Amino acid sequence: MSVVVSPRRSIRFTSWILTGGSVLAAAAFAWPFFVGAVPADAQVAVPIVAFALIPALIVGLVLTLDREMYTAKTVALLGVLSAVGAAVRIAGAGVGGVEAVFVLLILAGRVYGARFGFLLGLLTIAVSSLLWGGFGPWTPFQMFACGWVGAGAGLLPRWSITTVQRWRIRCEIALLAGYGVVASYLFGLAMNLWFWPFAVGSGSGISYEAAADPGQNLASFALYSLVTSTLTWDTVRAITTVVGIVLIGPAVLAALRRARLGPRR
Repeated sequence: MSVVVSPRRSIRFTSWILTGGSVLAAAAFAWPFFVGAVPADAQVAVPIVAFALIPALIVGLVLTLDREMYTAKTVALLGVLSAVGAAVRIAGAGVGGVEAVFVLLILAGRVYGARFGFLLGLLTIAVSSLLWGGFGPWTPFQMFACGWVGAGAGLLPRWSITTVQRWRIRCEIALLAGYGVVASYLFGLAMNLWFWPFAVGSGSGISYEAAADPGQNLASFALYSLVTSTLTWDTVRAITTVVGIVLIGPAVLAALRRARLGPRR
């Protein structure tokens, strides 16, 4: 006798899978702050485990997504938007801090939901890295970080505004622009975190020290991020994202909603 799983239960199960996988991925990013709690003879293995965990998580999360995410329309939209995102990302490559692809991830995640936004972020980085030849140890971390950007947009609150339509649109654009600023800086911090332990030699005020306590390493990381990207690359990314959302957000949101998949995923 077959067991029928309701769509709502399937969606809830997938959400738990994605949440659990994201927590493990976050731990892989943040290993420098916890390595001191690992026995000394095992500390050298922690970075290796973290790097191995990320690609395994990506494969596992994609495979566990429920069948609703594999309808013909969903696959077609994912393919088209991933190709557009990859092209936008490649076109902006080499321009310090410009991440126009964030505009697409945020707008699509807002319309189609967290799961779609998460997958779009993963695929956009994968496709652009394949076409651009930019695969490296950083790629799986970029895939998760961009997946979180798209998923976060799908989790933003929705409200019912009974006033004029144009004011509702302006409020939504303001919300997405504000989220774009936050996401731009958090993305920069996340990508700094995977690289920071290997970027600076020992003995400086911004170096990672395996024997240091988490508070000291956190302070060193904050200073490293501030002087290397927060004031420059991340700020340019935030400005680019806000400008893009304000200029093309209303039109793109309307176009994406005309091709709506049904319930938000």
